[in-house]
Amino acid sequence: MWKRFRSNMGAMIGVVMLVAVIVIALIAPLLFPDGPWQMVQRPFLAPFAVDGLPLGTDTLGRNVAAQLAYGAQVSLLVGLVSTLVALLIGVPLGALAGFYGGYADEGAMRFTEFFQTIPNFALAIVLVAIFEPTLFSITLAIAIVSWPPVARLVRAEVMSVRAREFVDAARLAGLSKPRILIQQVLPNTVSPIIVMASLMVATAILLESSLSFLGLGDPNAMSWGYMIGAARTVIRTSWWLSFFPGIAIVITVLALNLIGEGLNDAFNPHLSRKGKA
Repeated sequence: MWKRFRSNMGAMIGVVMLVAVIVIALIAPLLFPDGPWQMVQRPFLAPFAVDGLPLGTDTLGRNVAAQLAYGAQVSLLVGLVSTLVALLIGVPLGALAGFYGGYADEGAMRFTEFFQTIPNFALAIVLVAIFEPTLFSITLAIAIVSWPPVARLVRAEVMSVRAREFVDAARLAGLSKPRILIQQVLPNTVSPIIVMASLMVATAILLESSLSFLGLGDPNAMSWGYMIGAARTVIRTSWWLSFFPGIAIVITVLALNLIGEGLNDAFNPHLSRKGKA
C-alpha cells in the first residue's frame, strides 16, 4: 500500500505541502515570539516594503506573516480534533447499526437522518451562536455536523463485511458478536474510514474559516478566516491582506484532497486502474 501511495505524484506533492504547513505551525512561536496580535509597524505596509515584514502589515500594523503562521495552528487543530470527535461518534454508531440491524439499525439511521435534514453550515452557525464562540465550541459544532456521513459509510462497509465467509467462520468458532465486530469486522473497514477522514479535515478547515469570516470565530485566536473577514473592506486597496490567507487555505485544503485521493488509490488499486482505463 505504501509503495502504491508513494508512486502517486499528486499524493506526494500533497504530503510535502501539508508537512510544510505543519512545520510552519509548529515553529510559529520561534519565528514570531511576539505573537500575531502585536503591532510592529504602521498599518497597510505592502509586502517587502520593510525588512523583516515580508508579507506586510494589516489594518492595525500587525505582522501578516505572523498571523498566517499562528492561523495555521488554529486551522490544523480545529480540523484534526473535530474530525477525531466525528469519527468517535460516527464509527461506533454506524458499526452497531450495520452489524446488528433491526431496531438498532432503524433507530441509528433515523437519528442520523435528523442531522442530515439541516444544512451543515447553517447548523454549525446555530450551534456556535448558541454558545460562546471559542475554539472548543467551534470544534464541537464542526464535529456534530460532520459525523453523519461517517456513520453511513461505516454502516455500509460493516453490512458488506459481515456477509463474508471469515465472519461466518468466527461465528462457528463460538466468538461472541461484540468480539466478532471488534476483531473481525471493523479492521476490514479501516481503509475507507482513513480516506474519508483526510477529506473531512479539509472540510473542517473550510468550515472554521467560513465561521471566522462571518465573525463567529474565537476572538482570542488568530485564524485565516478571521484575517480574510477583517480585510474584506479594504480588499481593493490592500489586496495582500486577504490574498495570503486565502492562498494558505487553498494550499492546505488542496494538500489534504491530494492525500485523500492518493490513499483511495492505494487502498483500492483495482478501482484506480479501472478509472484510468
